[in-house]
Amino acid sequence: MASTRTINRTVKLMLIMFGVWPGAPCMMFYQVFWMITLTISEFLHYQYFVTHFRFHNLFDLMDCLSSFLALLKVSVKLVIFSIKQRKFVEILTMTAEDWDEFDSTGAALRETARKAKLSSRICNGLIIFHTISATVYVTSILLADADVTDRTTELPLMMRMEYPFVIDTQRKYRLVLATQFIAVIICSWAAALFNALFLTLTLHVGSQVNVLLCWLTEVGAKDVEKSHDFFVTFMTKIIRKHQKIISLSESIENLYSYIALTKFISNTLMICSLGFLIVTALDSPDATEQIMRSLLFYTITNLEAFIFCFAGEYLSNKSKAVGNAAYNFAWYNMKAKNSHVLLFIILRSQRQLKLTAGKMAILSLECFTNIMKASGSYLSVLLAMK
Repeated sequence: MASTRTINRTVKLMLIMFGVWPGAPCMMFYQVFWMITLTISEFLHYQYFVTHFRFHNLFDLMDCLSSFLALLKVSVKLVIFSIKQRKFVEILTMTAEDWDEFDSTGAALRETARKAKLSSRICNGLIIFHTISATVYVTSILLADADVTDRTTELPLMMRMEYPFVIDTQRKYRLVLATQFIAVIICSWAAALFNALFLTLTLHVGSQVNVLLCWLTEVGAKDVEKSHDFFVTFMTKIIRKHQKIISLSESIENLYSYIALTKFISNTLMICSLGFLIVTALDSPDATEQIMRSLLFYTITNLEAFIFCFAGEYLSNKSKAVGNAAYNFAWYNMKAKNSHVLLFIILRSQRQLKLTAGKMAILSLECFTNIMKASGSYLSVLLAMK
């Protein structure tokens, strides 16, 4: 399976590492390993939540809930990619075919390569940003000088977990911290990975729409009435390209629809819990440290929501552009039998490309605005109650 020109090399390596890249060696082993690891981590979070469920522990419980939801999102993504492996293969095949159908010097190839380079930079930026945020999130815990012999206070951990053994030596404590640090970094990579892949595929669809618009402009500038056969051949090429773009968009929507639904449900809960953490940390002695930790997590959570909503808005606008380009075509100078061909493109473009969250909500910037409004209202209520 070759689609390396669209998919960033770093993203591909991470997809192999998480066992979701088609045809990768030891793919089943990676899938089983990550699912067992994530299940154990989530169970330890659940154990902590149950054993520490008290009103005066709300700050720790919300912290536990936030990291639990982050792990849950990764688990859902891995499960969905494993179940819909065939759909992912179809997407990679279609993106590879898009590269193969262009000549080596054409404008279409340059446009596709330009978008691939842009998506590659964005992918690297997302992975670096998530890594830095995760590192900053756990730095204060790594630098803390904890006394493992003091049974009156709870040991500071990066993720609130209830282990089936007692951490009574410095060596055990450092080992637990090292394990949790690796888990936090890998979890942040997984979050960045699937977001980056989603954005890459969306930008690729956008590049193919730009190619289609270029073709429409090109044929519009020609005297098509002089050659009916040329017009029919060219319009057939455009219609097939449009249909291929629609199929690719629908495949991406099919793959990511329930991931988006899970993300928006969990992100809503995470925004609420992180907002609670920020507000309750205002009067604590180490307020700056706690707020910085929660604020980074809060930023990442909102960034994920923005990426999905931006992608939905981007595809919607691109599909509108196809209809506008077809309508602006010089159809009024054409014979009736030729102008009828454009109606198929105009009518199909009225049914816009869209991305949804579980087929229930259309992803758009308006959707993101509503999320931010709800988040701001929630924080305002918390501050008023404080």
